[in-house]
Amino acid sequence: MMKNILLIGGSYGIGLAIAKELQFENNVYIASRSNENIADVKAIHIPFDATTDTLDTAQLPAVIDGLVYCPGSINLRPFKGLKPEAFEADLQINFISLVKVIQSVLPNLLASEQASIVTFSSVAATMGMPFHTSVAASKGAIEGFAKALAAEYAPKIRVNVIAPSLTDTPLADKFLNNESKQEKSAERHPLKRFGKPEDSAQMATFLLSDKSSWISGQIFHVDGGMSTLLVNG
Repeated sequence: MMKNILLIGGSYGIGLAIAKELQFENNVYIASRSNENIADVKAIHIPFDATTDTLDTAQLPAVIDGLVYCPGSINLRPFKGLKPEAFEADLQINFISLVKVIQSVLPNLLASEQASIVTFSSVAATMGMPFHTSVAASKGAIEGFAKALAAEYAPKIRVNVIAPSLTDTPLADKFLNNESKQEKSAERHPLKRFGKPEDSAQMATFLLSDKSSWISGQIFHVDGGMSTLLVNG
């Protein structure tokens, strides 16, 4: 039986990679600002801006078996130059909008035999990294929230988090836009490469599937070993 999967943000980067993984064995709904990259993806597109819009649930099926929230930010600046408004903006896109989406589709998720929610954190939420105070704070909120939500809705809804390191997406382009930056990023990771969208997409696909039906409340570090392996010291 095909599952109904809702992707919040699926028109580029990791979200698009997830849509491509899911499209042939699931009914995929993509709620995103743009549909320019999904013409060849088997999915239903719903115009939606996570920062400003209210999700139109009338365009969704009554039963949602999987939800993936992909929007996020990479705001790397020295703490002394960050105004409180920057923290608020990162918290809004990464966390508050996630909460609003989940609340809006909660009845649809509860209608599933066992729904799966997948959210995205960052390696920076675990590791202390300079210039990451804002993004680490908002991603840390996601990790705490996901565990509490998983406990509250077990066994009906599973909730898991993927925490990647730097991944080659449009959001990270300024950090990987030349060969020198790419080489330095690859060298920082124990597995000697930076992430590809497919790395996180394959983990998300697993967490949405019945193969992960006994997994909930977990943080999965898809980060090339950065968060746990010290090989460059």
